[in-house]
Amino acid sequence: MANNLVLKGIAFRPKTKAPMQVKNATMVTRVAGVDGDARGKPGKRQVTLLSAEQWQVVGNELDKVLPWTLRRANLLVSGVSFDASFVGKQVKIGQLILLVTGETDPCPKMDAQVLGLTKALLPDWRGGVCCKVIADGRITLGDKVVIV
Repeated sequence: MANNLVLKGIAFRPKTKAPMQVKNATMVTRVAGVDGDARGKPGKRQVTLLSAEQWQVVGNELDKVLPWTLRRANLLVSGVSFDASFVGKQVKIGQLILLVTGETDPCPKMDAQVLGLTKALLPDWRGGVCCKVIADGRITLGDKVVIV
């Protein structure tokens, strides 16, 4: 794995259909996921990760500059492209440990924001990955990310 993985974004939504809100730092726990996030309850989709590089591919395909929060993911990571080989691996950000449980499937809500977004997210796990929190931790933008 590359050594230059970095946490580039943190986002949450206080209610299910609310717009994403960004933070510079937050606590992520086994009980609540990303602090303040409505979908953070324990389970296989407690925290979602998006690759900055894969998001760029989506934007290029649609010929648009898209804010990463349109994807409605919790964490934006640069230096990695997710695929099926990540399932079962751990993602460490400081004390936080996440277990990758599967692909984050794009839903029709994506097309409600930008026409064609759902289709652009479908190939190559571009929509990111879902994770379960294994160990609580405080994270800050710029933190090093390690995949084991």
